[in-house]
Amino acid sequence: MSERTPLARARGLGAAHGGTHHWWIQRATSVVMVPLVLWFAFSLAALGPTDHATASAWLAHPVNAVLALVLIAAMFHHLHLGLEVIIEDYIHSRWIKFAMLILQKFVTVIFGFGAAFAVLKIALS
Repeated sequence: MSERTPLARARGLGAAHGGTHHWWIQRATSVVMVPLVLWFAFSLAALGPTDHATASAWLAHPVNAVLALVLIAAMFHHLHLGLEVIIEDYIHSRWIKFAMLILQKFVTVIFGFGAAFAVLKIALS
C-alpha cells in the first residue's frame, strides 16, 4: 500500500505544460490579425495598380508603417505557434522534433525580422 495521495500519483503523467497559455496567445493573435489583414487588403486595393514609388510613399506614412509592423509581429508569432504545435504533434523522434523546433523558430524569427526591416527601411528613408 502506498502512502502517496492520488494527486501525487497523477503528477507528471499529463501534459500540463502551459498549453492553455499557448492556446490563448494563438487565439489573441488571430483576433488581432483580422482587422489588420482587412485594413491591409482594403488599403492595397484602394491603391490599385500602382508603381513602386506610390506604394513606398503609402508605407512611409507613420500610421501605415506602425500597423504593418504590428501585422508582421502578430502574423509571424501566430505562424511560430502554429508550426510548433504541428511539429510537437506529428514528429515523434525526440532529436528530430528538437531540431525542427529550433529550425522553425530560427526561420520564423529571421523572416519576421526581415519583413520588419523592410518596412522600417521604407518608412524611414
